[in-house]
Amino acid sequence: MNPEEIGKAYDQITYRWESEDFNRKNGIEQHKRALAFVKNKGKALDVGCGCTGRFIDLLQDEGFTPEGVDVSQEMVRLAKIRHLNVVFHHQNICEWTIPGKYDFITAWDSIWHIPLEQQETVLTKLVFSLNTGGVLIFSFGGTDEPGNHTNSFMGPEVYYSSLGINGFLQLFVSLDCICRHLEYDQYPELHTYLIVQKA
Repeated sequence: MNPEEIGKAYDQITYRWESEDFNRKNGIEQHKRALAFVKNKGKALDVGCGCTGRFIDLLQDEGFTPEGVDVSQEMVRLAKIRHLNVVFHHQNICEWTIPGKYDFITAWDSIWHIPLEQQETVLTKLVFSLNTGGVLIFSFGGTDEPGNHTNSFMGPEVYYSSLGINGFLQLFVSLDCICRHLEYDQYPELHTYLIVQKA
């Protein structure tokens, strides 16, 4: 599946995030851990921002000027309703030319939808979009080896990929980043997140 197809799949299931049952605390503590490493509170980017705005709210509360980007047109439409004064981009992160530098970038539960062969390119682009000392947090499938699969757990079929733990770590070392934290935060599930800082 390409990112545009992923976007159309998410267009169909925005109700999952708009439901009162959605846990708006999901990922918040992990983001607070990442934000503790940030030295400058300037611009921030939420990749795969979705429609809840919970990370946008957190970043604003912490003194950042956040922007959001999502491949789902409907997610972006709903996000704009929640945050009228925030810039949101309806873009495919694989092709998008990121319009600036950021002190903090989050890609929570989004990077894993990128085609496996584009994972390194996209993550490299995100690191290059960080200011020196900037921090990136993202979640991924904590597999031992690179791989990909699709499933229909949420309704429409959705694609997932991962470089694997060592693949991600090797990439960030090659990009002169420092690994600040790696955790299987829902163990024994493979949901994993990594915090890296640009040296």
